Amino acid sequence: MYKSCIFDLDGTIIDTIQSMTHSITLTVGRFGYAPLDEGHTKLFVGDGYRKLVERALLYSGDKDLVHYEEALQIYEKTFRENCLYKVKAYEGMPEFLNFLKDKGIKIGVLTNKGHERAVECVEAVYGKNYFDQIIGEGNGIRVKPDPAGAFLMADRFKLSPSQCLYFGDTNTDMKTGTNAGMDTVGVTWGFRDRQELEAFHPKYIISHPDEIRHVFE
Repeated sequence: MYKSCIFDLDGTIIDTIQSMTHSITLTVGRFGYAPLDEGHTKLFVGDGYRKLVERALLYSGDKDLVHYEEALQIYEKTFRENCLYKVKAYEGMPEFLNFLKDKGIKIGVLTNKGHERAVECVEAVYGKNYFDQIIGEGNGIRVKPDPAGAFLMADRFKLSPSQCLYFGDTNTDMKTGTNAGMDTVGVTWGFRDRQELEAFHPKYIISHPDEIRHVFE
């Protein structure tokens, strides 16, 4: 029986694609590049904001990344001002999280989003202190798919990795769970397609949170 559920943030518990698309578009626009659409942003996110900026610049035509360092600073400031832009919970997720809490299951968020922005975003959608733990990029925690953050959260919960179920929407998340020795759940409502998730053989693939409730009944 699982005693904890650890969730990725972007594309898993909160739909943040508009905030990131808006912020990265404003960033590359400072250098005269065209706006990015949500489809490309979904492909560029998942590995931290530095990779997002790098991928967006390369796609936009900055093949030598001459604007990279400046763009990082611009994006950090821009995203700080826009991280709550049109963010919302995914359908069925608030009800599922309440179900888990009623069952006494510990719930946590492990994300490559910067820690301060992660806390701000989660609290805006779900309220303060709703999750038992939130761990974002920073404070010496290596980004996913390194399992360090997953191990740290399991340790804070005083649980073994095998007692934790890890949820995410990208290959990075599937690797994270596997690297940490946790069973993984691939969610198809996020930023990547089912085919990408299947390639990493998660224990479960779901298209709505209700599809995993039976595991806790």
